[in-house]
Amino acid sequence: MPRPPDMNAMNTVTPTATPKAESLCHMLADQMRAQIDPHRTLLVGIHTGGAWVAARLHSLLGLKTSLGEIDVSFYRDDYSQRGLHPGGGKSHLPFVTEGAHLIIVDDVLYTGRTIRAAMNEIFDYGRPEKIELAVLVDRGGRELPIAATYCAHTVQLPAEQMLALERRDDGTLNFQLTARSTAVQEASD
Repeated sequence: MPRPPDMNAMNTVTPTATPKAESLCHMLADQMRAQIDPHRTLLVGIHTGGAWVAARLHSLLGLKTSLGEIDVSFYRDDYSQRGLHPGGGKSHLPFVTEGAHLIIVDDVLYTGRTIRAAMNEIFDYGRPEKIELAVLVDRGGRELPIAATYCAHTVQLPAEQMLALERRDDGTLNFQLTARSTAVQEASD
């Protein structure tokens, strides 16, 4: 089974180039392939970037199961401070979670709060047998004891920077490294 990234071994320098999201999707699928059952494993993408990555992984892995998507806005512990995420969607889990092997998918793992919120929401649907986490990038800065089971890339970013995933008109995924404003919160805390 893949090990979580060693956060102490990460480069603490700001990257000079943003990670290549398309390449990372393929790397992540390669990490996951031997550990999944295409007829049983269920992917649940976190709105929005995680849902895009989950859809790409679902295709790359040739999964025969339905794809789920959740919007964790109402489950966040900082909801009273952040309010609703702009452009949020509604959750859609077109399968039974009770006793299932679920993999939560997100684009960037940061504080761990979004993942905690995702697990809380999933448990409202039922009790899975196993929950794993797959992320394209782990940027460090954890506030909760959460680690990815599958991670394609690790990087340490200062708190004032944000790594944001965007989907271009042609459907390709791309990361942008931007300055974090006080009005904007990291989409994948």
